[in-house]
Amino acid sequence: MPPTRKTTQTVYEKLAAHYGRPAATHPSGHPMNVLVETILSQHTSDKNSHRAFVQLRKQFPSWQQVLDAPTKAVEEAIRSGGLAKQKSARIQQVLREIRAREGRISLARLRRLDTKEIYDYLTALPGIGDKTACCVLLFAWGRAVMPVDTHIHRIIKRLGWIPQQAPPEAARAAVESRLPMESLYHMHVLLIAHGRETCKAQRPQCGICPIRRHCPSSRMGGTR
Repeated sequence: MPPTRKTTQTVYEKLAAHYGRPAATHPSGHPMNVLVETILSQHTSDKNSHRAFVQLRKQFPSWQQVLDAPTKAVEEAIRSGGLAKQKSARIQQVLREIRAREGRISLARLRRLDTKEIYDYLTALPGIGDKTACCVLLFAWGRAVMPVDTHIHRIIKRLGWIPQQAPPEAARAAVESRLPMESLYHMHVLLIAHGRETCKAQRPQCGICPIRRHCPSSRMGGTR
């Protein structure tokens, strides 16, 4: 069942005490950068996706150049990020759609829209789902959303805050309305750290988990 505000805040504080409170972040104001880097981040590490993004921007300084380039050239530029063939085609599809909608490859106009309007716009782009749209909203514009990756989705289910079959959007809803806006970025970072270091998909380390008293899954050996 959805947590209370008090429970959510307690889990947040315990995670922060265990992993350290993340440094403050400020919206980048560069939605295209966030959008493409998030596409590159799928099914790879942050280190690899960032390396791929840097190489892409080095080889193609403008988004128009990325769109105009042969897909094979884009694929080679982002190879270090993994799944380069699929991601290169997806990036060019997204850039083409944005140019068709906006008359240029820019999302600057969206800043004037409300959060739901931006979310709907982004998720209507080819292959752009909830997590990517929320990354753009949070990291580019500082909107009050919390992107949910596989780590966060797993943890929220184990905590019993959403049903086992619930989609990532349900995990986001379970947290967003129960934490102040300024805590959502920190909660996002803390839950990812928790998923990578402790609440792993296989063999979760429930014995050292800082939030085990709030987790029904830990009482079952972390099997869910």
